[in-house]
Amino acid sequence: MKLTLYYAPTTCALVPLISLHEIGVEFELKTINMRLAEQNSPEYLRLNPKHKVPLLLIDGKPLTENVAMALWMTRAFPKAGILPADSESEIRAISTMAWCASGIHPYLSRINNPAKTCDAAGSADAIVRIATHELMHAFGIADELLAGRDYLFDKWCAADSHLFWCMRRAGQFKLDLSPLKHCSAHFKRMNERASVKKAFEVEASVMAALAKAA
Repeated sequence: MKLTLYYAPTTCALVPLISLHEIGVEFELKTINMRLAEQNSPEYLRLNPKHKVPLLLIDGKPLTENVAMALWMTRAFPKAGILPADSESEIRAISTMAWCASGIHPYLSRINNPAKTCDAAGSADAIVRIATHELMHAFGIADELLAGRDYLFDKWCAADSHLFWCMRRAGQFKLDLSPLKHCSAHFKRMNERASVKKAFEVEASVMAALAKAA
């Protein structure tokens, strides 16, 4: 089996990158330079018309969306714990990942680039303010889910990585996350996982290569 992950630094492609390190499987990493809009290149669009990352090639067949990748990895590598083993928790973990993708990530995108939401003059500040409010509300829900727990479920799963990426991205925008005591503790715990450290080593190497090529 040949696995190829198309990846860009700071994006949610971090989620499957962590999972692949959790599994310990060999894979090829291909970098997409978002600043050069390589996600819109004809070559990449032939693989992924959605023009985004992550993209996982499985023996040459493309698979998109973090939730789908987590489910595929769970079936292909059942002992890795990418999703919880029992069916009820697995479904809840999938629900949590879908929520990260649809209920948290969009607000991060609006904060990062408000002009993609509305290009009307003077609208940026209002977009960021509203998105930040909704984002913190969503994080508040996650904080309650993590109360008294090390991870979202009995042990680590891909849902933890997805929430971790959301928290990390929010931190990169200098948002005040200090009220989120449980999420912050979870974030620190995730940083100590070997798979996360390896993923960050990859990210640092990719960013250095992109900077050198610029």
